[in-house]
This record gives sequence, C-alpha cells and structure tokens, in this order.
Amino acid sequence: MSHVIYPQTNLKAVEQLVLDRGEGIYVYDKQGKAYLEGMAGLWCTSLGYNHRELIDTINEQLGKLSFSHMFGGKSHQVGIDLAEKLSAMVPMDNAQVFFGNSGSDGNDTHVKMLRYYFNAIGKPEKRKIITRERAYHGVTVAAGSLTSLPANLAHFEAPLDALGILRTDHAHYFNGRIGDETEAQFVARITNNLEQMIIREGPETIAAFIAEPITGASGVIVPPAGYYEKVQEILNRYDILFWADEVITGFGRTGADFGCNSMNIEKPDMMTFAKQLSSAYIPISASLIRGDMYEAMVDPSSKVGVFGHGYTYSGHPVACAAALKVIEIYERDKLFEHASDLGDYLQQQLRAKFTDHPLVGEVRGKGMIGAVEMVANKQTGKAFADGQVGAKAVACCQDNGLILRAVAGNSLAVCPPLVINREQVDELLTKMETSLDQTLAFARQQGLLEE
Repeated sequence: MSHVIYPQTNLKAVEQLVLDRGEGIYVYDKQGKAYLEGMAGLWCTSLGYNHRELIDTINEQLGKLSFSHMFGGKSHQVGIDLAEKLSAMVPMDNAQVFFGNSGSDGNDTHVKMLRYYFNAIGKPEKRKIITRERAYHGVTVAAGSLTSLPANLAHFEAPLDALGILRTDHAHYFNGRIGDETEAQFVARITNNLEQMIIREGPETIAAFIAEPITGASGVIVPPAGYYEKVQEILNRYDILFWADEVITGFGRTGADFGCNSMNIEKPDMMTFAKQLSSAYIPISASLIRGDMYEAMVDPSSKVGVFGHGYTYSGHPVACAAALKVIEIYERDKLFEHASDLGDYLQQQLRAKFTDHPLVGEVRGKGMIGAVEMVANKQTGKAFADGQVGAKAVACCQDNGLILRAVAGNSLAVCPPLVINREQVDELLTKMETSLDQTLAFARQQGLLEE
C-alpha cells in the first residue's frame, strides 16, 4: 500500500483499481484493460479524455501566463473573460463571479458571502441556511455541514449549530412517500413542513435555502413536478434566498444548459459551479451572486481595506483558459442539444431495460444523469439493510469493463461523458444489464431478497 490517504474510500479497501490513461470515454488500467467511464470520473469529465484541442489550449496558456493571482487589484484578461461569459449565460440578474478550486470551496465561499452580505445590509441575524436530508454539497467544514449523508458527518464533529444549519425533507417521492400518498400530496406535505420550520425558526433569521436541482451523491433524486415552484413561492414569501448548487447539474448534464432551467427554478440568487465547468481538466469553481448583493458588499470592503476572502489559485489563468475553451466547445459542438437528445434515449432505455428487473425498485433521472435503485423487495420498495448489494454491483460492472458508482447505498448511478454516442450508450447499458443480473444472483445466493 502507498502512503496516500484516499478520499471517500474505505481505508481498509484501497487501490483496487489503478488507472493509467484515458481516451475518449474510456480509461485503461496498468494492465491495459479498457473500462467505459460511465460516471464521467466523478460527474465531471464531460468532454472525455485526451481532448487534444483542450489540452493545446491549456499548454498555450501555460506558455503565456502560467500563474497570476487576483489579490490586491491584480487581474488577467482570461479570468475577466470567463466571468463575463458566465454572467451572460446564467439565469441570474447581473451575476458577479468569485473563482475557487472545487465545488466544496465554492459552497464554502457562498456561506461566507451570505454572512458578509447580510451584515452589510444591516441584517446580521439572518444567517441560518436550510439544507435538505440526503443533501450533498461538499466536504469542507462549512460545505460538509450542509451535506446530510451520514458517512460524511460521522466522526467529523461538524459545527452545525455554530453555522446555523437547518434540515428539511428530501424530495425523493419513492423513498419519502407515506402510504398511498400521491406525488402531489407528497409535495404539499414536505413543502408545508418547510414553511412551518421557517415560521418556527423565524424567517428573519434564515438567509438561504440550498439545493442541487437534481441530486448526485444522494441518489440522483429528481423532485416531483411542482416541488420547486412551491419551494420558490415559500422562499419569496419569507425573503429567503434560493441557492442552486449546480456543481453536477451545470453545463448540459440534465439536457439543458443548467439544471435550474431543466427543473423550473427561476432566477436563483446564488449558483455554484465546478466539475463540468472545465471538464475536470484543471480544478476550478465559480460562486455566483446577484449583482445587487455584490454592490452591497463594496463599501464595507473599502472600509476594512480589503474583501478578506480568497485563495492563491482563485481565478488561476490556466484553469480560466480551460473553462473558456470548454464552454466554447459546448456551444460550437451543440453538446447541450446532444445531451438533451441522447439523454432522452438514455432515460428511455434505462426504463425499458431495468423497470421490470427483479432487483430494481425505481429507475430515475433526466438528461445524461440517472440511477437504478436496487431494493430487497420490489413490491414494497423495502431497502437493503446495508450497502453490500451496491458494492457488489459496482464490482461486477468493473469486472465487465464498466465504471459506475453506488450512491445512497444501493442506487447505481449513471453519468457518462457528454460526448458519448448512441452506440456507446448501448454498450454501457449492455454491460450494466449483465452486471445487474450477476448482482441479482449474488443477492439471491446470500438470501438478501424478499421474493
């Protein structure tokens, strides 16, 4: 074993797959075996691997200006251009952009900017943040506190009370419905719970509500129709900001430019990007706020002498150049439209192949992101007691030359690079079907199914 402390890994089960290179939508291990990368790395390698045009852009920027910071009035044109491009693209009013390095630090930045903004406008008590059960928003101290997954909270002593973190219901109808509750009744109940919590806590103490338009690590949850419309109505009523975490859903993943536009989220007040912003070739994040929020922060920063937040690599010129080129490729090659069209095919095929599978309780997704949830009892939707079935499914996929990921225990997530074609989608689904059949045999052998 090496000296690496591995992220998001069972530390007794490390280095199970050592990758050597990538090409297109495939990666290869040190023995030369090919794997279809069905998770786009970690929801991020939208353009696949070894994209020469993007690599050439990165190399060119390295030769021109390999580094320059943005502290103390310094800037560079490629960073300015990227901020202008993002501001013009997003469904926000006069968006202003802060650059970081990852989705986690992007969300941390938003926590700090929320406090800065409400202090600036004379509402220092407005500091609580509403997140949801089964949320994932990163792993830094603040972003990790917004995350609700047990494994990400265990042993870390997240300062939830100090940060003012509130939790409301998740929006997964399949796992959250009560009795014969309809989707509309489910939405009415959980949004009423949200409103009642706001009233109990005091809306004057709550700054924002954060949500991924469609979740990733919590199981690819697609909320029912009407959910976000009702949430926004409540937030507007109580003057609470809507914070869209688009780290996974941004830039074509849901079949639209942004997940907000796929899910009828109108004019979020804040947005967080990372991952597909640079197709993961260079780390970069972007935290966007409304223009009027930024304007309120200008005079207070002047009085202090500096806006006292920022990273050495905020707006790294090579990362900015990579992101600008990636966005250019998205638009030039019509990859959002491709993701919409091929996403419809992917979703139809996922449902056709797996809805009736004995191991599958639900198939869900939108655009180029989806999941099949494996359950112990198909009729009742009863979950398995632990995550061993999901782990087995991932291992079977790997043996069959496919990389997928188990999320929320036993949901097998699908999130291929946006550049995948129809034949490759068929290849992914065939390997996935074989792997699920093998996992079914395992579950039966272990007596884990209620049939």
